[in-house]
Amino acid sequence: MSEGGRDHPRLILHSFISPEECKELEFIHKSCSTVGYRPNVFSTTLSHLIATNSPHFLLPFVSIRERLKEKMEETFGCEFELFIEFTGLISWCRGASIGWHSDDNRLYLKQRDFSAVCYLNSYAKDFKGGLFRFQSGEPSTVSPSAGDVIMYTADDRNVHSVDEVTDGERLTLAMWFTRDSSHDEDSKLVSRLSQCASSHEFPLPLPASTNMYWFSPHQHANGFDICVARLHLLGFDIVSLQDEDRSLDVSDQQLVGPIQLAKGRELLTREFTNVLHALQVVQFCRWKAFELKTSSKVGYDAVEEVKAMSQPQLETVNALNAVFLPDKGLVTTTFGYICSSGEEKDSLNLADIASGVTCWEEYTCKLLKELLSSLPQWETYQTIHKVASD
Repeated sequence: MSEGGRDHPRLILHSFISPEECKELEFIHKSCSTVGYRPNVFSTTLSHLIATNSPHFLLPFVSIRERLKEKMEETFGCEFELFIEFTGLISWCRGASIGWHSDDNRLYLKQRDFSAVCYLNSYAKDFKGGLFRFQSGEPSTVSPSAGDVIMYTADDRNVHSVDEVTDGERLTLAMWFTRDSSHDEDSKLVSRLSQCASSHEFPLPLPASTNMYWFSPHQHANGFDICVARLHLLGFDIVSLQDEDRSLDVSDQQLVGPIQLAKGRELLTREFTNVLHALQVVQFCRWKAFELKTSSKVGYDAVEEVKAMSQPQLETVNALNAVFLPDKGLVTTTFGYICSSGEEKDSLNLADIASGVTCWEEYTCKLLKELLSSLPQWETYQTIHKVASD
């Protein structure tokens, strides 16, 4: 039985998603997100992961989607009736908000029957503001912790709003459910996976068009590339290896070609295929920082990959930042002071990244193997579901 009663059917679940699941989805979002559909919002859709050669990142969603669908059907008495209509990671940053609305309030959204908002981080600790409020019924306000889930009908019985985020980054997994099989997300995703996931080659991410990563606040002269900005928040800069003899002639193409990472006046000599490749590795190392620092796989030889930067390389860093991070203060005001602390910037060094590359590759290969073994069954049943390993 839902908590809101017959007039306002809804349910609040605490700790429905485990802390480790929350952290893994946060890693995926901060590695892959693009500028979102509303001001100061960033999003990662499953179709985008496939399009950017990261289809293996669908695997961490599989069990969560299944559990949420089963709980939704159980709660609202519609067993075996629902299809997942949309799955996406959405983060709301400083200034983001939305007024009173229902989730089916547009003609093109009328297929939506139920909604789920899954919190991947915690109010007050990771973000301020951004409270979810229902217009009528109880509970009227949700002050979430990581792992909590709100389930409710998508119609006007659950009109709701989100307060303006005043600091930090409010990260959620948003899902909508429908009774209309023509809006089944799974069949569309399986079709795309069948076209692109047949290769057994190691999947290096391919950036989408550069405008999808360019954030420019309304009525603000400057903006920034969100991939470069997320590296900056952890204290890292980039050095492009394209046209090294013309290093001060900066273009968008320098983010989709080979780069190196820098921190302070030091350079990691290891090359990354593009900025998304570097960002995935860095965010993986942030996620697994404790395990990496205590792992026997981490050797002191990684330090040998760290060198002092030359003056031309320092000039390249400054030139790239002038184009892709023209106002570093804007990065801080957008992602918030909670996300821009000195502790975050000091948490990883270049030797940590060098040591973590192999672990990131092993993690990626594990997901890819699971994807390739699951895909035949997904194609047969046209659903994305957990497939028992042999």
